[in-house]
Amino acid sequence: MIDLSKGSRINLSKEAPGATKFTLGMGWDTRITDGASFDLDASALLLDTNEKPVGDTASLVFYSQLSSPCGGVESSGDNRTGEGEGDDETITVDLEKLNADVAKIILVVTIHEADARGQNFGMVNNAFVRVLKDGSNDPVARYDLSEDYSTETAVIFGEIYKKDDTWRFAAKGDGFAGGLAAFLTGYGLN
Repeated sequence: MIDLSKGSRINLSKEAPGATKFTLGMGWDTRITDGASFDLDASALLLDTNEKPVGDTASLVFYSQLSSPCGGVESSGDNRTGEGEGDDETITVDLEKLNADVAKIILVVTIHEADARGQNFGMVNNAFVRVLKDGSNDPVARYDLSEDYSTETAVIFGEIYKKDDTWRFAAKGDGFAGGLAAFLTGYGLN
């Protein structure tokens, strides 16, 4: 397994030869606050080579749309507590089923109703994303987010993208305020 740091990139074809399906497991722990429960949500946005959404709003896979129209990206659904060990939510990417226009898949985790609940990623500990060859529990790579995101309500954990006809993974850790709405607005959606 490769331990990644922010900005690190790996070539999935090299690190997992022959693999065409990957599970991106994301997990976190939340601090105890004034009683408002946390609900973190993992989403995936499918983009083309021009960084534009593929298929408009259908390009977002999240708790209300568990699969992309092509079937190449699927969400495990909404885990509302984040309790327990291991992955809290997963996104599965099947490279063979992906729409041919997809060149990048951005993995973003947001805090549902963060502003109303007075929550941010500074209250989230042990956040990570791991890349698994589907069917395996041994990660190809793992990225532990270690920054203090005390004003951010959304964080891009990583990206799967195509470069030189091979698929790669980049550890991102880019946080921002405004949650999912701000993220989507940045890509002309919402």
